[in-house]
Amino acid sequence: MSNTGKLVVFSGFSGSGKGTIMKELMAKHGEDYALSISATTRDPRPGEEHGREYFFMSNEEFEKMIEEDGLLEYAQYVGHYYGTPKSYVKEQLDAGKNVILEIEIQGALKIKKQFPDTVLMFVSAPGADELRDRLVGRGTESEEVCRQRLSRAYEESLGIEQYDYLVINDKLDECVELVNDIIHSSDDTDRNQDYLVSSNIDFINKMRKELLSFSKGE
Repeated sequence: MSNTGKLVVFSGFSGSGKGTIMKELMAKHGEDYALSISATTRDPRPGEEHGREYFFMSNEEFEKMIEEDGLLEYAQYVGHYYGTPKSYVKEQLDAGKNVILEIEIQGALKIKKQFPDTVLMFVSAPGADELRDRLVGRGTESEEVCRQRLSRAYEESLGIEQYDYLVINDKLDECVELVNDIIHSSDDTDRNQDYLVSSNIDFINKMRKELLSFSKGE
């Protein structure tokens, strides 16, 4: 996959705003990016189109892709396959697009192992209090579900050191421009020193300690 585009993986805590960042990044700088489209064996929902939300396929088609090493990563969830097709990603990279995958840590590390030049970015709220407030503020989930999400966030925090960059989503517009700048200059670690994971270990440790406390209901 040596070409002009970069492969970028975005991960982050629930409530960190990573989906909103992606939406704004595409709205402002969409000519530079392509969001990876996953393949799935579940049926399309009303309004969904093949090749837009997902590549919809049968179990046989998906399993053939697995056998032929046609996926960057894949998993089963609620009885259906989900995965990232290599061919789509390669086409976009060859076209000079920076391809963004929004996936969890396990998938991110699988892709980094296959393609060491992949840029791994992790998104966090400015602090654990803020993350909790965002989750509770949605008003759509019970206190127990919020605690489960905070517990999951703690588990995710244990893998942050394996990422390249940590982005703290405080002010959305500034965060979007920062993400765009880091991706375009990701090879210049001196320029991006402040955003390297290795430069933010104190923040990560503090966040991890507070998330552990919240997840226990303390």
